[in-house]
Amino acid sequence: MQKIRKGDTVVVLTGKDKGRKGEVLKALPQEDRVVVQGINMVKRHTRATAMTEGGIIEKEASMNVSNVAHIDPKDGKPTRVGFTVLEDGRKVRVAKRSGEILDK
Repeated sequence: MQKIRKGDTVVVLTGKDKGRKGEVLKALPQEDRVVVQGINMVKRHTRATAMTEGGIIEKEASMNVSNVAHIDPKDGKPTRVGFTVLEDGRKVRVAKRSGEILDK
């Protein structure tokens, strides 16, 4: 079970986008990387194809999962993630800072 998943809201801890918040668009657990909306933007020179026109496009590049942290639902600050098992047997992610459940 991974700590950061698609759809989570995270804050960037290091790099040129430090302090910015965004939603995880794609999680790549095998490579320990995530793609965050509007963060780590890079320019790509693309050739025109039948589906797309050519030119310079800007898109999000992946970044290491260690450079982002969950946002605590209670106070909006970065938090680490732990796991706990509920009474009904479900294993859920929990914010270490406040103890709030992060899974829906």
